[in-house]
Amino acid sequence: MSTPPTPPTFDALGVVPQLVDALAEGGIETPFPIQAAAIADGLAGRDVCGKAKTGSGKTLAFGVPLLQQLIMAGTGKTSGKRRPRGLVLVPTRELAGQVAGVLNPLSRAVGLELTACYGGTGMDTQISALRGGTDVVVATPGRLIDLVQRGEVSLLEVRALVIDEADRMVDMGFLPQVEWILRHLGSTHQTMLFSATLDGDVDRLVRHELRDPVRHEVGSEEPTVSAMEHRFLLVHQMDKVRVLEVICRNNERVIVFSRTKRGADRLTEALRKEGVDARAIHGDLRQPVRERALKQFSSGRLPVLVATDVAARGIDVDDIDVVVHFDPPEDHKGYLHRSGRTARAGREGLVVTLVLWNEQLEVERVQRRLDLQLPLIEIFSNDPRLADLRSCDPASASVA
Repeated sequence: MSTPPTPPTFDALGVVPQLVDALAEGGIETPFPIQAAAIADGLAGRDVCGKAKTGSGKTLAFGVPLLQQLIMAGTGKTSGKRRPRGLVLVPTRELAGQVAGVLNPLSRAVGLELTACYGGTGMDTQISALRGGTDVVVATPGRLIDLVQRGEVSLLEVRALVIDEADRMVDMGFLPQVEWILRHLGSTHQTMLFSATLDGDVDRLVRHELRDPVRHEVGSEEPTVSAMEHRFLLVHQMDKVRVLEVICRNNERVIVFSRTKRGADRLTEALRKEGVDARAIHGDLRQPVRERALKQFSSGRLPVLVATDVAARGIDVDDIDVVVHFDPPEDHKGYLHRSGRTARAGREGLVVTLVLWNEQLEVERVQRRLDLQLPLIEIFSNDPRLADLRSCDPASASVA
């Protein structure tokens, strides 16, 4: 039997000792597959098109080359105030915070300044950091455009651009803003684009904006349904919150999806009235409130997070026991995006969809697109099967 090849080290990929040491200090010594695939080309200055989903380690796949390019060009704020040399575009505030959190220790270790710029928080602190001199900006498109139009930042000296989660940029309607930003960059820069899918408008962006890109793909296009346990529960409107309450009480960490921001607030309030410690996360909440809820959920101090689709994008927590679709997703892509929050890094995960009588056809359409053939299990909040839905065999359960 042949032994599997030994994964390369960061040093072997060409990463400079300062960054290798900084990675090691954070306990990162062996590259993930997407990092092993993309870093060398990024370091060579090639445009990179990476197909990888959230949780694959792509932040370092683009972050290490970006920082090293700036190191080799000269450390410190050589480009002057308000003129960053590195730019990372992300679709959501939460993802901006997470990317900055991953890259900040590395940038500090090599003498570079990094600033995260996103809405939902006061602009004064971000403006102050830009005026003081920043090498790398991690930003959402809307806030960055606002800063450019105010004259607080120029993009003309950007040497390395990253477009992260390009598919979500498109899904959320940010493509015009991204294209506006691209028109305001200098003529010469490296572009690294990462996305879970590379079709449609994302493919057009790659063809028009990247120069002879090298392509890397790691893993499947989306989370696979086979990696998760699925349960579709037919519930009654008056009993729906109580069913969810029982599920939450019998699992340690649960993320619940609501289609609307108002629905997320109402559901959170209903769960709290039932004694379940839950917090909502959506775009209408102040950023500190969202960050506090996400931090508590990530650390395990908050057992239940109620989220909208947009707000949940970028939540990078490995130990989520159950994903509950309180409101069924609009299509199979939404089901996969939501459900992919569980069954990560080789762990088991359970996905539960609560279905009202008038939602059955909609849910069955989603199932067909995913090649899932599971019955709808009619269930009430006093059903003992809710205590352990993983052990509830859907094929033998009483169904609607």
